[in-house]
Amino acid sequence: MGKITGFMEHERIEEGYKPIEERVKHYKEFVVGLDEAQAKVQGARCMDCGTPFCNSGCPVNNIIPDFNDLVYRADWQSAFVVLDSTNNFPEFTGRICPAPCEAACVLNVNDDPVGIKSIEHAIIDRAWDEGWVAARPAKHKTGKKVAVVGSGPAGMAAAQQLARVGHDVTLFEKNDRIGGLLRYGIPDFKMEKVHIDRRVEQMKAEGVTFRTGVMVGAAKDPLGKGSKVTNWAKETVTPEQLDKEFDAVLLTGGAEQSRDLPVPGRDLDGIHFAMEFLPQQNKINAGDKVKGQLRADGKHVIVIGGGDTGSDCVGTSNRHGAASVTQFELMPQPPEEENRPLTWPYWPYKLRTSSSHEEGCEREFAISTKEFIGEKGKVTGLKTVRVEWKDGKMVEVAGSEQVLKADLVLLAMGFVSPVANVLDAFGVEKDARGNAKASVDFIGGYATNVPKVFAAGDIRRGQSLVVWAIREGRQAARSVDEFLMGFSDLPR
Repeated sequence: MGKITGFMEHERIEEGYKPIEERVKHYKEFVVGLDEAQAKVQGARCMDCGTPFCNSGCPVNNIIPDFNDLVYRADWQSAFVVLDSTNNFPEFTGRICPAPCEAACVLNVNDDPVGIKSIEHAIIDRAWDEGWVAARPAKHKTGKKVAVVGSGPAGMAAAQQLARVGHDVTLFEKNDRIGGLLRYGIPDFKMEKVHIDRRVEQMKAEGVTFRTGVMVGAAKDPLGKGSKVTNWAKETVTPEQLDKEFDAVLLTGGAEQSRDLPVPGRDLDGIHFAMEFLPQQNKINAGDKVKGQLRADGKHVIVIGGGDTGSDCVGTSNRHGAASVTQFELMPQPPEEENRPLTWPYWPYKLRTSSSHEEGCEREFAISTKEFIGEKGKVTGLKTVRVEWKDGKMVEVAGSEQVLKADLVLLAMGFVSPVANVLDAFGVEKDARGNAKASVDFIGGYATNVPKVFAAGDIRRGQSLVVWAIREGRQAARSVDEFLMGFSDLPR
């Protein structure tokens, strides 16, 4: 693949970033992608490695060596055809996927891996520019109707696949715009929403019907009393209504139930879930008005949770003009370099510094919050303690307690499960983690215990990556198609 000796002749080329002082003033994307010559060099680095571990490292099993080779040979349109055959939305993954394919690259055993994600990004952006991305409506209609509930990447992928084989697909979304957490969780500076909008237009041309502002669930309290899950629905549709109107229902909602931190002082004003904070800014960026928007201007912000959602809170807080931003991580600081012989081809444990961290952030590792401190009902600080791990258990370090100033605390500790009330309304059996119980078997995969009701994406597997959601949406579409027609030509 590529140039046989390319990996020995060329070094990895990273995508660039626009200057920090420029990009923190706006919410636009700031990644500088590879130009044609740079992409050709990266394609040349792809080895003739015999067993392309990158394929299995990629959840959607992108045919990576083939599109690398085609980019090296300047056949960009064929490279797009190969990429499009396995991934419905490479403009999403080319921007926000952590690239497990690169961790699995054979070069990564003792060198820098091929820049697969940057090549994917370059291919799909060129494809849009050249007009190669086009609607592919079905030639024949099946007469079958499918409801897809939840318009994140799993729902979008499933809806597109099902529409392309001739089913009448309606995609339901409780919020006012399509995209799920892509729309109201991922900041615009990581992925501008035009990428979702033009896919929506493509899917409309393929026959997908979109219904926004519709909550699917129990007629009364569909999310449960006091729920903090974002819900801008103006109407509710019950499972019974869907059962009457559709031949199959596919649940693809997110794992939206945020993990809480039940320590003293949690009820103080100024402590919020990340998913209360981030969606509001995305609505503002879309031109909407948000009454009482959560803002970090001039505040000392502490983000609890060291993952991507926490990093998104850091970047957004810096753009608000926070006085300071500190991010907590319960686990010890990882090594800067992974133990490659031990971890390859799997996802390595190592320190990861995001572009948001580089914009300004103090990072605290092995730290736990014991109490929120406040005055007159508002949070003013946190009482913390250092922790260490002994015999697999977390223990506090004696004498390490301290109080840190905080005007705004954002809880970004991940998501525990989908909304239980939604699954309960359908009567769907749950697994031990509160997710919809359904297998991924080739025969009968993604089917729940409820007749003609299927589940895929985070609602089934729990909090995960966009690329895993796309995979599950595609595979579930095949299972639904097979259920409806007795067979399916959709790819697995």
